[in-house]
Amino acid sequence: MNKVQIINQGKNYTHASAGNISAFDGKSFFKDCTGATSCEISFGTLPHAAEVPFFHSHRKNEENYIILSGSGRFQVNDDVFDISEGSVVRVSTDCDRNLKCTSSEPMIYICIQAAEGSLGDHTMTDADITERQNLL
Repeated sequence: MNKVQIINQGKNYTHASAGNISAFDGKSFFKDCTGATSCEISFGTLPHAAEVPFFHSHRKNEENYIILSGSGRFQVNDDVFDISEGSVVRVSTDCDRNLKCTSSEPMIYICIQAAEGSLGDHTMTDADITERQNLL
């Protein structure tokens, strides 16, 4: 399944799915489906020897690539390095970037795009411990 689908929604959340990640093919974006206002999240798959068909850069948003499976090469401007399952690559604004799958199996990745320099408080500095009945 390549189409992102809403599973359920509530007043303060949207639960969406791209389906079985191991069967995923191509690229899908989540922002419109989930109504996200702070970032864009996409799932991508590159088959063996494939690369993104273009270099690109962003004026306002940094990107964070999380490699879920497979391996490959990543290029930021003129720097090229190996990536593999578990790799996380942050690319700042105004940099050309591209990636290529070099493994025999497809390379599956998540890309999270958000405004560079916008993260203020984070993790527990932005959290309040609350009291609520656990219904799990």
